[in-house]
Amino acid sequence: MKKKFAWRILLFAIYCAVFGSSLHLYQTNVSHPEVKDKGGLLPVKVKSIEHATEKRDFRQLIEKNDKISIAGMQHSQGGHTYYPNTIMINMQKYNKILDLDLEEKTITVQSGATWDDIQRHINKHGLAVKVMQSQNIFTVGGSLSVNVHGRDIRNDALIDSVESYRLINANGQIINVSRTENAELFPLVIGGYGLFGIILDVTLQLTDDELYKIRTKTIDYKEYAAYFEKEVKNDSQVRMHMSRISVAPDTLLKEMYITDYVMAADQKKLKDFSKLKEEKIIMLPKFFLGLSRHSDWGKDLFWTTQKSYAKNTHGDLETRNNVMRSDSLFMEYDHPKKTEVLQEYFVPVNEFADYIDGLRNILEKQEDFNLLNITVRYVEKNDNAVMSFSKDDMFALVLLINQGTSADDIKNTEQVINDMLNLTLQHNGSYYLPYYSYPTKQQFKQAYPPSEEFFQMKRKYDPEERFQSLFYEEYGK
Repeated sequence: MKKKFAWRILLFAIYCAVFGSSLHLYQTNVSHPEVKDKGGLLPVKVKSIEHATEKRDFRQLIEKNDKISIAGMQHSQGGHTYYPNTIMINMQKYNKILDLDLEEKTITVQSGATWDDIQRHINKHGLAVKVMQSQNIFTVGGSLSVNVHGRDIRNDALIDSVESYRLINANGQIINVSRTENAELFPLVIGGYGLFGIILDVTLQLTDDELYKIRTKTIDYKEYAAYFEKEVKNDSQVRMHMSRISVAPDTLLKEMYITDYVMAADQKKLKDFSKLKEEKIIMLPKFFLGLSRHSDWGKDLFWTTQKSYAKNTHGDLETRNNVMRSDSLFMEYDHPKKTEVLQEYFVPVNEFADYIDGLRNILEKQEDFNLLNITVRYVEKNDNAVMSFSKDDMFALVLLINQGTSADDIKNTEQVINDMLNLTLQHNGSYYLPYYSYPTKQQFKQAYPPSEEFFQMKRKYDPEERFQSLFYEEYGK
């Protein structure tokens, strides 16, 4: 009898220990959730995730003296939106449209609003966004934090269309920031990756919606720079431009197709095309992109399909709002052992052909580097943000790369990217900062000479380094 009782006590004790351990693990996972950005290569546990809302007093979070990170859609891929054991403030629900001034053509929105939210609000008034990414899914606050650019070649980096914004600083104060008020902060916060405070709301300049006629052309890469200078940049009727260069083995970095958006002759037809389009053609491009992930012949087929689709759009009419409306659902990708990362390199227009030859030389030596796409855009010289990426008139090459998530896969990708970065820097180029931290600190400093000043100013305005990120840890400390 005593033995049975002793066994029961022992079993009960073991059960209590296991239950307690499980409860502790559960509470830890709930109170310290794991977060990842779109790239998925840098998972960390944060202290908590706090969702910004209209009623939430942000200053109470500042007063807690915890480290803070700020997140939107989290499409930045280098840990810019989180840091271990921080309070991560997710801004997506802080998304109201606050004011639309039709006479001044300005709009004021909370920073969690997306470009889609803005487009739906202004389209009926015949207005459009000046500068945004080529997709409309991103938050305005996140877009300011990376100082985005897009297809528009007449309106450059986002900073130029920002009139003002309100910021909660490291002291918990809400301040207005513009070119005349707290002016020193203006070019630091835009392109500042959330390191100076929480952007609350933003006033943006808008422009008129316009009707464009699509013009497409297939071209050899050696002819591209001259074509752009003569037929695009020097023609004021061309408002937007983008191109793609082949990553298919048969035509690797040799063949390009171009899409220009030219002012339509009859702008009175605008109302006939002004209904906002929704993404409908998803499965077909998703199918061909999937094939290109797995084989060279898939890449050749995908390139042929892309060219054919572009050719078929020649002569079509499309509004500015709809050109800037793709949500790229077909690019969504979920794989247990792989992910897709972006890189973006900026190279002076007059260096383009030589740069492409060097890039091809690097890629032809690779066996396991899975490059899926390169989109080319144009960015005009702009040093209005402290961490400006366009120190000359440049072409921006956006690379989509499929890679494994293991340590070996990351290392292999890093080696190729470092080679491409060295080539970019040799051609007086630079690279975009929102992506995975493959660049070395030396490459970072070479591409961004003002970075030392930038991080000094971060510590001036945030001496206790309350606002944190993995990006800051990698390059700023």
